[in-house]
Amino acid sequence: MTKDLPPYRPCVGVALFNREGLVFVGKRLPDSGPEHVDGPFVWQMPQGGIDPGEDPLAAARRELHEETNVTSASLLGEAADWYAYDLPGTVAAQAWKGKWRGQTQRWFAFRFEGDESEIDIASPAGHEPEFEAWRWERLERLPELIIPFKRSVYERVVADFARFAAP
Repeated sequence: MTKDLPPYRPCVGVALFNREGLVFVGKRLPDSGPEHVDGPFVWQMPQGGIDPGEDPLAAARRELHEETNVTSASLLGEAADWYAYDLPGTVAAQAWKGKWRGQTQRWFAFRFEGDESEIDIASPAGHEPEFEAWRWERLERLPELIIPFKRSVYERVVADFARFAAP
C-alpha cells in the first residue's frame, strides 16, 4: 500500500525588477528555513506562504514588504500557472514538521519605483531578516543561482517574465 503524500504549501514568489530590467535577488541567511543549503545556491527572489483566506496578490505584496521593506512597486504581471516543487526527502521529513511535501507558488512581477535606500533586508518591515545580502541580477542567470530542486520553477518564471527584463 502506498502512503499518501502531504499536500503542497501554497506560496507566492516575487520578481522585483528595477528600471534597468534587472531583478532583485537575496542571499539567504544561514539556517533561514527548511530549504537552507551552503554553497553557490543561496540566492533567491522573495517568496513566502499565503495566509488562510489571503489573496495571492496581497500575499505577494506582503511578502515583498516583509523580506525587503519595499512598498514602492507596481504590478507588471502574474504567471499564468501555479508552479510546484518537491522538497528532497531528507528535507521534507523535517520541514514544517512534515505537513507539506513542497510548495506550489503563484509568481508576480513588480517594477521597483522607489529609491534603493528603501530596500532594507536587515530589519525589513519589523520582521526577522531572511537575507544577509542582496543585489540586482539578470533574470536569465537566476536558475543557476537557485537551489537545484527549485530550478525548474525558476526556469518557468524566467520564461514568463522575460518581457519585463528590459529598461
